[in-house]
Amino acid sequence: MDDVEILGLVAAAFTTIANIPQTIKIVKTRSTKSISALTYAMLFVGMVLWVVYGIIKTDLPIILANGIAAALCGTILAVKCWAKYRGT
Repeated sequence: MDDVEILGLVAAAFTTIANIPQTIKIVKTRSTKSISALTYAMLFVGMVLWVVYGIIKTDLPIILANGIAAALCGTILAVKCWAKYRGT
């Protein structure tokens, strides 16, 4: 592993970990009133596209960071959609 790949993995770790507190808060409280479904939908699609790009380029930091971040973002989006469906 070279220095550039290590830098990519560290950057990926920080940007991915940054999503965890928001996801935990939303899952615990089931409150998504202050977030935009459109923003999270676009973010989710972008992250999935980054994963596809990373797979094509065989770039591990891109695949890992965006795969995990997409899962977290998808969780937030699912809770947001569920809350909207239930009318809460």
